[in-house]
Amino acid sequence: MRLRYYRVELPLEHVFTIARDSRTTQVSVIVELEDGGLRGYGEATENRYYGVTSEAIIEMLEHCREVIESPNDWQPYELWDRLYLRLSEHRFILAAIDSAAHDLYGKQSKRRTFETLGLTWNDVPCSSYTIGIDSIERMIEKLIARRDWPIFKIKLGTDHDVEIVKRLREHTEAIFRIDANCGWTASETIDNSVAMKELGVEFIEQPLPANASIEDQRKVFQESVLPIVADESCLIESDVRPCSILFHGINVKLSKCGGVTPAIRMLRNARDLGLKTMIGCMVESTVGISAAAQLLPLLDYADLDGAELLAADIAEGIAVRNGRVVPQSGHGNGVTLPDQLVTI
Repeated sequence: MRLRYYRVELPLEHVFTIARDSRTTQVSVIVELEDGGLRGYGEATENRYYGVTSEAIIEMLEHCREVIESPNDWQPYELWDRLYLRLSEHRFILAAIDSAAHDLYGKQSKRRTFETLGLTWNDVPCSSYTIGIDSIERMIEKLIARRDWPIFKIKLGTDHDVEIVKRLREHTEAIFRIDANCGWTASETIDNSVAMKELGVEFIEQPLPANASIEDQRKVFQESVLPIVADESCLIESDVRPCSILFHGINVKLSKCGGVTPAIRMLRNARDLGLKTMIGCMVESTVGISAAAQLLPLLDYADLDGAELLAADIAEGIAVRNGRVVPQSGHGNGVTLPDQLVTI
């Protein structure tokens, strides 16, 4: 096994704004695991909110090089177990390595990753397309530019959120999902849920901060007229059970939980507890999206538009076409990179 990595800068199609951040580019580190001429790929993005920098990613990859390159017979979950001791507090990096391991393992076994996980690609959900916070006019423009998508995820957290949704609704009959990114209070969530339901919103994602009081979380869970889906409140496996009494569903992200290996356990646990299941993504390339998409057969909802938000992608793999996720033709996660990858 050989470890390589590449630091890349991904230009965004539009300025991407949520309740706590704005950016025009996304820096990512692409992780490559090579064995016997086959290569698997994963991705770790920089993230200001979680304090993840590309320098720290590279430093920790070097810290783990000996473990990764040790001559062991392996499967992805075995490598994950060995690395977890070093990377339990660095889950973005663990996720990138784990995604690359699943990609490589699938290519070695000549199966697609979802098949190595025992899943069947039947009746998988469509992905939403995310409309970041902007002027209402620009948000409408972004929606119209993707008019063929069946689902839109609308980022909110302004002082005129209901007006935004009203104006967007004038231009489409598509399903709306709301992501407040921890930007609302309990009373705002309950009040907004009434207006949002009338506007055809399906659910609200993470309206309260993750550290909101249990009293506020319980009040929202009981009094909101729309389902509430956890994101920042459900990062790792041990978060799933507590969420089952405060949320109606969970949004699992590979970067936050540590990869495909723990994500599949979280999704199965959530289903056993009666929670709706969702996979989300970062603003990232097709490398990261192709790993997350392998879990689509376990999902009720999907938000896998990260590469669609880019002005230019760096990889080929899973395709998301007007919300429909098309399984890759190749094995593993199906990821291929160009021979000459532009790095920074």
